Amino acid sequence: MSTSYSGSELPTGRAGNRTYSACSAQPLREWKTGLFDCFEDTSTCCYGFWCCPCLACTVSGRFGENSCLPLCDLCSPAAFAFCGIPLFAPPVSVSLRSSMRNRHGIKGSICKDIAISCCCLTCSWCQMHREIKDLNKNQVIIINNQPAPVMMMAQPPMVVNQHGIPVTSY
Repeated sequence: MSTSYSGSELPTGRAGNRTYSACSAQPLREWKTGLFDCFEDTSTCCYGFWCCPCLACTVSGRFGENSCLPLCDLCSPAAFAFCGIPLFAPPVSVSLRSSMRNRHGIKGSICKDIAISCCCLTCSWCQMHREIKDLNKNQVIIINNQPAPVMMMAQPPMVVNQHGIPVTSY
């Protein structure tokens, strides 16, 4: 029996009180820090408070996307308003938050991502930054330091004459 699903209908399983994603057998987990846990990492909190666009660009770059992508959140409301289309949700923030949840198996929904990005944008970027910092802290990097290969110069052939004196010929 084969079943096909569209993108929005991917199955999620429930076993007891655990929710599993369709892509992995691991249960979905919560964010490592809460949305308003700014005092868990005060440097991130200050970075987000004093320069949220810079923090957003840092998060985007560390997540593997273009570092300038969050700047679209600054420009898109004006561009859409010029065309007569009201835009309230910052598209890049919502997309990155949703991608981060899906990549790392974090519980949530697109509706929650939109609500958080509309109401608590700076806190959302701070939470994503703390999540990435925590994930990068737990990575193991193996460095293989091998010495550089050494090239040996070939010695010219030695010929010894009848008196026992070495003579080099080219």
